[in-house]
Amino acid sequence: MQTSLVTLFLAGDVMTGRAVDQILAHPSVPELHEPFVTDAREYVRLAERVSGPVPRRAAPEYIWGDALAEWQRMAPAARIGNLETSITRSEQYEAKGINYRMHPGNVRCLVEARFDVCALANNHVLDYGRTGLTETLRTLEHACIRGVGAGRNRDEAMRPVVLGLPGGRHLIVGACAHASSGVPDHWAALPAEPGVNLLPDLSDNSAAAVAARVAGQKLAGDIAVLSIHWGDNWGYGVPRQHVSFAHRLVDAGIDVVFGHSSHHVRPIEIYRERLILYGCGDFINDYEGISGHEQYRGDLILMFFPVCNSATGGLVALQMTPMQIRKIRLNRASPADARWLSDTISRISRSFGVHVELQSDATLRIAA
Repeated sequence: MQTSLVTLFLAGDVMTGRAVDQILAHPSVPELHEPFVTDAREYVRLAERVSGPVPRRAAPEYIWGDALAEWQRMAPAARIGNLETSITRSEQYEAKGINYRMHPGNVRCLVEARFDVCALANNHVLDYGRTGLTETLRTLEHACIRGVGAGRNRDEAMRPVVLGLPGGRHLIVGACAHASSGVPDHWAALPAEPGVNLLPDLSDNSAAAVAARVAGQKLAGDIAVLSIHWGDNWGYGVPRQHVSFAHRLVDAGIDVVFGHSSHHVRPIEIYRERLILYGCGDFINDYEGISGHEQYRGDLILMFFPVCNSATGGLVALQMTPMQIRKIRLNRASPADARWLSDTISRISRSFGVHVELQSDATLRIAA
């Protein structure tokens, strides 16, 4: 008998540019256009001052570290991440202060992670212009990874991805971004020009429109996920407008609201038996050794494994595996750090009626 339970994997911001790109086999030209750091290799040196030597020309799977075993253990039916970098050789950078790019030769790292879908509606995918975006799309296509939320024109940017699930069911994934995450207005895809699927606002009408494009394709047994890049980088507060927008998405048929942009986890809600992640935090980055905002523990990472009932679309459980970035690599977090995450998420999610249970193996669990 075919089970109706489907386990997914959701990764917050996958920031494989700058220092991450520099330690892989095909580093980009290291020149940066930032106010204080002009060489991407400086971010590698910052990490080494804190954690010790970091390998150069590392194997593509190096950065995932202990996450590789956790993926194998959990065996998710699909892996989705927010790819917050361009994949390009383009030098046509946007003068926006911080620019992320990964060399196309390093796309193998995403292949080794076995990402099925990369959300591209975010504030770094056009860091190297529309030329960089089109090369990003082309590189992902050649790697057999589905990009969503950005495209060569508006129709492509708005179009969801449909993946097959066991038993003839489908996973439908859409992606959009909001200006509150720092996406410039001129990055919006136009009818005949590349760009991202940028929300005009967070009104009920906008929620209904974006949900219709994704949930409107659902058949019985299908699951709909919407990725949203929104909000600022730090802080646990969730604007009332974000809560209302997420609720309207669920009301319109979205089963999982997959939010991200903050560099640390934000509150979690279960609304009408559907999962809302207001901010997943980063999944991999090069912030090791950078001071500031230590109270948020941005070095601690969560792997999100929602278990959904495809017969109803409802959440059965959310399992989360804590990791820590050390030596620009994901490592299993200590039991003490897992406890800190458990206590923190329970505290910030209390107003949403969510409590996190710390398991004996230092993983976290929320039962719907």
